[in-house]
Amino acid sequence: MSTEVYVSGAAMTAFGRHNDRSMQELAQAAVLGALEDAAVVKGRIQAIYAANVYGGMVLGQVLMRDLGVTGPALYNVENACASGATAVHLACQALRLGLYETVLVFGVEQLTQLGGGTIPLQRNDYKTELYAGQGMTLPTVYAMRGSRYLYERDETPDVLAEVAVKNRAHGVRNPFAQQRTAVTVEEVLQSRPVAEPLTLLQCCPSAVDGAAAVILTTRRPSQQSAPVRVLASAVQSGHHELGCDDILDAEITSRTAQLAYEQAGVDPKDIGMVELHDAFTIAELLYYEALQLAWPGEGAALLRSGATALGGRVPVNPSGGLLAKGHPLGATGVAQMVEVVWQIQNRAEGRQIENLRLGLTQCTGGGIAGVDHAASAVHILGV
Repeated sequence: MSTEVYVSGAAMTAFGRHNDRSMQELAQAAVLGALEDAAVVKGRIQAIYAANVYGGMVLGQVLMRDLGVTGPALYNVENACASGATAVHLACQALRLGLYETVLVFGVEQLTQLGGGTIPLQRNDYKTELYAGQGMTLPTVYAMRGSRYLYERDETPDVLAEVAVKNRAHGVRNPFAQQRTAVTVEEVLQSRPVAEPLTLLQCCPSAVDGAAAVILTTRRPSQQSAPVRVLASAVQSGHHELGCDDILDAEITSRTAQLAYEQAGVDPKDIGMVELHDAFTIAELLYYEALQLAWPGEGAALLRSGATALGGRVPVNPSGGLLAKGHPLGATGVAQMVEVVWQIQNRAEGRQIENLRLGLTQCTGGGIAGVDHAASAVHILGV
């Protein structure tokens, strides 16, 4: 019989511009919140997994030193945008192997210190340099996917805008979201062009700070009547795709999601909510199909049916997603799990999904040449 992994505590800071708070303060606020939520003293933590992308060497030790959470094994995890989710995955592996009983996982980022602008493609990939020399950035990669999607599916740009409208409407309800202003389809389409057909309001904010943390344990939390369990945790890397590949096929996410469904022993139709990686509006439509929420070619119909909005059959990004909540890289995957935990435990005030029992998180990371993504992580949580 496999070892159960429980989420005994979950916390996060608000995502946004924190000019008056250091990265250390952000991380410590999330960690202390998760410890309090779990009713766990610092001395019970047997290992720490710290996710970050741009903070530098031994960042986890630096951030935890003054908090007094020192001594246990500390693993610094970097896997691009999937860093936080990958840290959770590694922690779950160790817990199920019996190496630890209770661990801390946190992610943090302070992107406002980088000066804004697009996040560059991988710099140490010699093939990426060929792409970058032609002006290739992540927005242009997704813009090509968006253009191809509109052509292949005989759609108009308003379908992309509707993703932003939905997720920003969700963000209005979330006090932890960076963007809390509702928008219309017309406002989205008329916002500043970034890379056709994508406009500014169809891209997640690049200047955002924040932190999130969870306590994972194999000890059943006594303070919770129906504790949240990690039913599946899957991480995969991308296949090297030679020749002409289908840019609408999110193969790495499809493959990782299938592993997660098999681990959890659940059907995609059983999932009650999803927090997915909507860095750009087109991504959400592609992931509907990769996660088997919709049949191939029917992602737009699913969106327009209202099924993925709050009150629908399977709300997607009730937190506001990356488009509204924000995307502080190292913190994103952990924050997705915090949202699912809060939803299952009826703590998502203002955006609560009723009678939720199963939630899924999906996070991709890394723009390198010749693959869909460098990494993808899918987790399924439930009671």
